[in-house]
Amino acid sequence: MLVHRDLDHLPAFQRAVLTIGTFDGVHCGHRQVIRQLRETAAACNGESVIITFEPHPREVLFPGNNDLHLLNTLDEKIRLLEQQGVDHLVIVPFTNAFSSQPAAAYIEDFLVRRFCPYRIIIGYDHHFGHQRQGNIGLLREVEARYGFRVVEIPPQVVHHLTVSSTKIREHLEAGHVALANELLGYDYFLSGTVVHGDRRGRELGYPTANIRPADKRKLIPGSGIYAVRARLDPAGGDGSALPEASSWLPAVMSIGYRPTFNGTDLRVEVHIFDFSADIYDRMLTVSLCDFIRPELKFENAEALVRQIEQDAQTAREMLIR
Repeated sequence: MLVHRDLDHLPAFQRAVLTIGTFDGVHCGHRQVIRQLRETAAACNGESVIITFEPHPREVLFPGNNDLHLLNTLDEKIRLLEQQGVDHLVIVPFTNAFSSQPAAAYIEDFLVRRFCPYRIIIGYDHHFGHQRQGNIGLLREVEARYGFRVVEIPPQVVHHLTVSSTKIREHLEAGHVALANELLGYDYFLSGTVVHGDRRGRELGYPTANIRPADKRKLIPGSGIYAVRARLDPAGGDGSALPEASSWLPAVMSIGYRPTFNGTDLRVEVHIFDFSADIYDRMLTVSLCDFIRPELKFENAEALVRQIEQDAQTAREMLIR
C-alpha cells in the first residue's frame, strides 16, 4: 500500500475506485467496505484508494469537546489498513478551510481534480462540504458530467459502521474487552513508553512496567484488571535487541488510580510474567485479551497482594484458553 500525505503530488491513479472516511478502529464494518472497494477495483481493472483525514474531523469542528477518544493513532490505522490489501491510502489534512468548501467545490476541486475517480463507494448518509450540504444525491447528479459512477454502500453496512465505532468505545470504557474485540476483529491494543513509577509493584513482589501512552488521544479502557499480552520494541535504548521482543509475552495489566494507596493519577501498569529485564524507556505494546475484575480498594497491602496472586493466576488461565 502506498501512503500519500501531499495532495499536491498525488500520482495519476488508474481508474481510481475511492472510498472516504475516518476508519477509526479499522473494525469489521470497515473491512466490509474495504472488501467491496477491492472487489470493485478488481472488476474494472482499477486501483483501490482510501481517503482518510488527520486530525479526526471532530477535533477540528468541535475543538472544545474533549470527549473524542481514538481507537487508533494514525500510525496504527496505517498499519491496519495496509493489512487489507488496499493500493493507496491518501491522508488529507483536515482543516477549517477544508471543511468550509462548498459541496460543489469539494467534488470538482478535491475529488475530481485530485483523484479523477472512476467509482466512488460511499454510504447513503455520507455528507461533505460546508455545513454538510453535499450528499450521495448530489454526487449522482454530476456523475455524467465528471465521468464517475457512485456505488452505494448497503444501508445495513453503514449502520454497522456507526454502531461498531460507538459500541467499541462504549465496551472498552466499560471494560467489556471481549465484546469490543469481537467488533474490532482483533484484540484492542495500546502502546507507550515504559517510564519510572513509584516502584510499589516491585515492593509487593509484582514489578510492573508503567506505560505512558504514545498519543493522549488514544482511548484508555476503563479502570480494572486485564489479562493481556505484551510486546517490546525490538530495539533497546542502546541499540541492542531483546530476544523476547519479537514475541507476545503473557501479562496482567492494571488500569486505575491505585485506591489502596490513595492514588490520584491514572496509571497503566503491566506485570509481564517470568520476566525481569530492564525495559525503561522502551516502547511496549499491550494487547487486551480479557477483563478480570474492576479496580478495588483493599484494607492493606497484604490483602492486595493476595488478590494480585489470584489475578495473575486468572490471567494465566485466560491466556491459554
